[in-house]
Amino acid sequence: ANAGLQRAYTNVPLKSGLTANELMHMDEEFILPLYARVPISTLLSHDGEPYLDFMSGVAVNALGHGDPEWREAVKEQVDRLTHISNYYHCEWAAPLAERLVKSTDFASKVFFCNSGCEANEAALKFARKRAVVTSGAKLDTKAGVNTNEKTEIVAFEHSFHGRSMGALSTTHKLAYRLPFQPMIPGVKFVPYNDAKAAAAAITSKTAAVIVEPVQGEGGVTPATKEFLEAVRQSCDEHDATLIFDEVQIGLARSGRLWCHEHVGVMPDILTFAKPIAAGLPMGGVLMSSKVSDTIQKGDHGTTFGGSPLVTRVATMVFDRLSDGDCLREVQRKSEKISTELTRICEPHIKSGLVKQIRGLGLLQGLELSKPVAKLITHAREESHVLFINAGDNVLRLAPALTVSDEDIDVA
Repeated sequence: ANAGLQRAYTNVPLKSGLTANELMHMDEEFILPLYARVPISTLLSHDGEPYLDFMSGVAVNALGHGDPEWREAVKEQVDRLTHISNYYHCEWAAPLAERLVKSTDFASKVFFCNSGCEANEAALKFARKRAVVTSGAKLDTKAGVNTNEKTEIVAFEHSFHGRSMGALSTTHKLAYRLPFQPMIPGVKFVPYNDAKAAAAAITSKTAAVIVEPVQGEGGVTPATKEFLEAVRQSCDEHDATLIFDEVQIGLARSGRLWCHEHVGVMPDILTFAKPIAAGLPMGGVLMSSKVSDTIQKGDHGTTFGGSPLVTRVATMVFDRLSDGDCLREVQRKSEKISTELTRICEPHIKSGLVKQIRGLGLLQGLELSKPVAKLITHAREESHVLFINAGDNVLRLAPALTVSDEDIDVA
């Protein structure tokens, strides 16, 4: 990558000894075909052409590509110790945990895992366990009986929380859920940003409410302050656990370290992942004491979560992203992108092609009146700029948080 940490160069030699075409054929033959991959030759060609990455690995590569400090942290830790399991203390896990907990106004503990999906899965489990404890339900392990009736989960239309069974059950898009039904029972979907509908759905049987402060996959739509305040109030009234999924928008992308800081509404649980190790698989769950006090040893676990390698790198990344100068730069760059988008799109808004520009920080969405797939292909092939969609008609802009003004202008 270049010194600006943004451009993924295409003249990278294939260390495997394979050509790009051979690699594509091998991928097709042996790897489960779950992804509509871009032909890899366009990303790993040998003609030296740079590609500007304005999707940052789906909001993962917060520091761009080839960041020197990131490389050094990885190398340093790989040379020492990569994995020991959670049976032993890890040098970097506790210092990182302290940083994360103290960065919020609500958390008392953190759980480390490997992805956003795992974080949401854990959050749902923790909320269910809290409901068992606070409702006074009886557990009879010999008879296999759990008398808890506070089991329902409220989620929202256009939500995306992951693809494992619990997280998928709270993901709204039917195409994702239908092949794997039946889902986890007791999940209600209500309209996003509809305070009255949320209040009506949250009852004494609600164990958890899970919501994204900004829906990413669902169209880059921010939640309103009034909506989140109403959800918080309803959760308090019915003693339901409020989960904020900040997997994509958390950790500085919004211009604040945590997105919910913009509205001043505190969750009981917050999930995070994508940028925390800036390219290494890591996620986590921050929780208040009213949740953590109900969790006992053995209630949950992970083999790889919180390993020496990822926590070492994540500590460095967190220190970078939580720095005031970094957050101010994200805010400034966000304003620049918004201003440029508004200027460029003004005639297209009048024509009806562009319906709306929305988002927060360095997660911006451009909603068109037609699918954006051809636009994404054109940008990649003609301009060597990589974008991603957020639904059929929304172009998602999620550059690295270190994106330069020059690269913003190019995009």
